Amino acid sequence: MTPTVSRRLPRPDCVELLFRARYPLDEPAEVALEDYARALTRAAEAEAVRADDDPDVVRGVHVCALGGEATPEVRRDLEDFARDLALRAGGSGLGWV
Repeated sequence: MTPTVSRRLPRPDCVELLFRARYPLDEPAEVALEDYARALTRAAEAEAVRADDDPDVVRGVHVCALGGEATPEVRRDLEDFARDLALRAGGSGLGWV
């Protein structure tokens, strides 16, 4: 059975990489962020963390089975990517529609 990300019942190998700010991202941008988080952290799984009070914004990424350490540089790079996606028209960025 393939493991799945579950923020409600996180496994011991899961970490939430929360941002300093919140970013408005649509679903295609969310997918891009999750893909980037998996590649950057070499994690097996990633799930965008939406704000409880505003489901249109992302406040971080929940990752599981990291292939390395989530250093401050990695966290900063991930947030920079989210910020860049949010600055693109419609929040999608990268032309992923």
